[in-house]
Amino acid sequence: MAEFKLADRLAAVPPYLFAQIDKVKAEVAARGVDIISLGIGDPDTPTPQFVLDAMRTALDDAANHQYPSYVGMKEYRTAVSDWYKTRFDVDLDADNEVVSLIGSKEGIAHFPLAFVNPGDLVLVCTPNYPVYGIATEFAGGTVQYVPLLEDNSFLPDLDAIDEATWEKAKAIFINYPNNPTAATADESFYRKLIDIAKAHNVIIVADAAYTEIYYDDANKPLSILEVEGGKDVAIEFNSLSKPYNMTGWRVGMACGNEQLVRGLGKIKENVDSGIFQAVQLAGIAALRDGEPFVAGLRDMYKGRRDLVVNALQKAGIKCNIPDATFYVWSHVPDGYTSSEFVTKVLEETGVVLTPGNGFGAPGEGYFRISLTVNDERLEEAVSRIQKL
Repeated sequence: MAEFKLADRLAAVPPYLFAQIDKVKAEVAARGVDIISLGIGDPDTPTPQFVLDAMRTALDDAANHQYPSYVGMKEYRTAVSDWYKTRFDVDLDADNEVVSLIGSKEGIAHFPLAFVNPGDLVLVCTPNYPVYGIATEFAGGTVQYVPLLEDNSFLPDLDAIDEATWEKAKAIFINYPNNPTAATADESFYRKLIDIAKAHNVIIVADAAYTEIYYDDANKPLSILEVEGGKDVAIEFNSLSKPYNMTGWRVGMACGNEQLVRGLGKIKENVDSGIFQAVQLAGIAALRDGEPFVAGLRDMYKGRRDLVVNALQKAGIKCNIPDATFYVWSHVPDGYTSSEFVTKVLEETGVVLTPGNGFGAPGEGYFRISLTVNDERLEEAVSRIQKL
């Protein structure tokens, strides 16, 4: 049988974090252990009924069975624009400043192909969603990781990046509310970053997939596009996955600077054929009518957050109380590395946690808990951890 060698760009990529976790989980489950997975952030409650109804209606319309627009239906892009105006008071031109995505991960992964040339320097804040760095490297770019440390509220120390680096950088990836740390960014941080980006002609790539999962109405997470000058230098990626329980539907959007949106759209013209129109119509229903559902979702996650935080504190495990996302970012107990601790928990209790170092070197010493299981299972999981 012939043997085929992977391309260098793929051979150099480490195993995907969650794929590794799934492998170990399967091995433990094969021993008959009852597995409770607090690893991947996949909502456990169903997509709301009104979204399903919109999808069923759209399925019966034969016009939706043909190729969709590469950049998204005008109706969908208009719904995105309207939602941004309502939620963030941001004015977006639906024709030029919005592009549909087959989930935000797809758009993030393709974006470097539009603007990063071989050898270009890209800054990636870490701990981070692995796609930022991998996509940059697939495009031939050079990644420089910028640490997010607890002493700085898990924000990058922009002053610690020297002028020569800023001058050389093509782009910087940021993610707030942050996965995995659950940190949020305030207006002063965004203003400073925007000023630096303008001064050095740096693209800001903002992953904002968790803006709607927050716990304090008085401090809703910001869009970088609502900060003065944001649209001059930034493209923001968002998704319907988390707020509307539509992870499997694969529908999202990128918005912001017209040149950046157009460049991403040009890549998409050549690599995909757009989102099934029935899914887009369901997405329109979510964006226009979904806020009451999302409000209930936030209440549910807040109860789960408090349950987990209280249990960890009783067990003597230090954790950060999240203001947003459905993750709890916690310190591993003394005497363990991140991987040692989560492996011990999995093998001895059947509870799946995510090691912090899987998100980058600054994540060593931490682990992440996802709140995407029901209360009964969550209580059982934290009870097992407490006993351990």
